[in-house]
Formats: sequence, structure tokens, C-alpha cells
Amino acid sequence: MIVDKSTVPVGTAQRVRAVVEEELAKRGLSDSEQHRFSVVSNPEFLKEGAAVDDFMRPDRIVIGSDEDASGQKARELMKRLYMPFNRNHERTMYMDVRSAEFTKYAANAMLATRISFMNEMANLADRVGADIEAVRRGIGSDPRIGYHFLYAGCGYGGSCFPKDVQALIRTASEIGQNLRILEAVEEVNYQQKETLVRKITGQLGDDLTGRTFAVWGLAFKPNTDDMREAPSRRVIADLLARGATVRAYDPVAVTEARRVFALDLHDAPEHLARLHFAATQDETLTGADALVIVTEWKEFKSPDFMHLKSVLKTPLIFDGRNLYEPDAMTELGIDYHSIGRPYARPSANSDRA
Repeated sequence: MIVDKSTVPVGTAQRVRAVVEEELAKRGLSDSEQHRFSVVSNPEFLKEGAAVDDFMRPDRIVIGSDEDASGQKARELMKRLYMPFNRNHERTMYMDVRSAEFTKYAANAMLATRISFMNEMANLADRVGADIEAVRRGIGSDPRIGYHFLYAGCGYGGSCFPKDVQALIRTASEIGQNLRILEAVEEVNYQQKETLVRKITGQLGDDLTGRTFAVWGLAFKPNTDDMREAPSRRVIADLLARGATVRAYDPVAVTEARRVFALDLHDAPEHLARLHFAATQDETLTGADALVIVTEWKEFKSPDFMHLKSVLKTPLIFDGRNLYEPDAMTELGIDYHSIGRPYARPSANSDRA
């Protein structure tokens, strides 16, 4: 029996085995050679938006099985199953079932920790005048650290990182242990989703009544329509709660966003009435008080800045993904606020064309 570990906690294989053994016992088949079985843990490591490629070219294959005869037989079966995807070099790691289950959660918790660490560093960089992008390059060049998952932003979302961090915290709590680092990771991520709104209110005041914001990006990451735990949900809800009107665009997530926000704002229909979804990113801009970038879609990385300035009420950008260079924005006369990057406010005589 093969059990996907993407949505179940450590110890699930043991519970599955107990259920099967109980049912076999009821049927008088416990000692039947024909009904011998093994529960194998084979966690997936697939990124949303790249799942097929990750499956066809995995960087590792984790298989957890028992050490008894049934487990050894299951291990060989899994080895043959993965043989077409494992030809160039051996990628398979064999271990016990619980370790395989744990590996999935520990991997996602480590990546979430890197993100929250960089977000904390970015917030500090904002205060001391450092550039988090320069810091990222500096520490990422250390081969012990590397560059992956070191980008500062407005928080992580999706189904895996939040769920798996919470699952490990809960598992530890059930046996009387506190995972203080992961508790901090979760808290930092929760607070980070408020960063953009804090920057907005720092510039425009707490009361945003009468203000209109163009929001680019709704999904929690590019190349998916997944809205689970997406930072855009917090950003938009906070803007609406402060009286603002929001015009939002996402290349693929608008349909799902309509459904999600209808649920999120069910008890605040007056807020929902001020949320509008645009068919193009350009539709969001005309007459808006500011542009807010929440998801780093490729099409957002090189807009027509002169056109953007001409249609926004004021050339003001709050960038939650650090897509643009602050110096370039200053030269263009755009008041640009990002995460952990210093900027110079455009002078009064900057070109505002």
C-alpha cells in the first residue's frame, strides 16, 4: 500500500497499518500469506506550477518502508516503479517509514524558515538603511547557504508551507515539546503579510476612505491559481477595511479569487462591494492612488513605466516582491516602496510625464 504524505502527519502509516490489520483480523486473514502487506511512505516534493517537471526529473526520491520481509519486497517494488525516472544517477533514498514521513515536513519547514528569516532581515534593513538584495547576494554566495528561498517579500502562502509548519508544531505539542523556531517562523510570516499595508498607511494615513488601489497579483505565487493562505487576501481585506476601493488583477487566479473573497468577506458585504476584478493589469491603473504588487508574475516585471505614471493619480508603487530597482524608479520620478531596499524619494521637479 502506498500512502501520499503531502497532507498527513508523521505516524499516519502506522495508523493505516493498524486499520488494515484490524480488518484482516475480522475476516480471519491475519495469517494468510496471500494477504501480507506493507505500508510505504513516498512523500512528494512537487512545486505548484512545475509539478510535472519535478516528477519527471526529481532531485530525490524518498522511500520509507519496514525492515521485515514485506517491507523489503515493497522497497523493491517501489524501486522498479521509479526506474524510468531514475536512469541518469541514483536519486533514491531509503529509510524507515517515520523518517520518510518526517522528511517531507522538515523540508518544507526549513524552506519556510529561510523565507521568514529573510523577511525579518529585510524589515531590519528597512530600519538601518541596508539593501536586502545586496545582503541576499552576499550571503547566498556562501555555498553553505546558497541562493534558494532567500528572497524577501510579503510572506509565504499556499498549501504546503503553512500547513506543514503548523503540523510539526502540533505534533511536537502533543508530546510536550515546543518548537520555538517554527513558532517564530509562523508568527513572522503572519506579521509579514501586513507589511505592505503598514507601508501604505505610513504614507497615506490609516483612513483610506476614498482611495483606490491597483493590486497586481492574487495567487500566492506565480504559475498557479492557488489562493490558499495567499498574502493578497490579507492585503486586500485590510485595504477594504480601511475604506479603500481595490481594483485587482491576476493572470490566472481571478476566478478562484472571486470565490475566495466572497467567502472571506461574506460578513462584510460593504467591503466586498468595493473590490473589483480587472481583465487586464492596465485596467487596474487609471485614476488609482497607488499600485500594489503582491505576486511576482513575469508580466509584472517590465511594465511601461511612463504609461503607468500617466494613468495613476500619483506615481506611487508599493512592491511586495522587490521587482524593480529603487534607483531606476527614483530616476523615473516614481515614489517606490519595496521590502528592505533603500530608496530616494523623487524630487519635486522630477519628470512626472
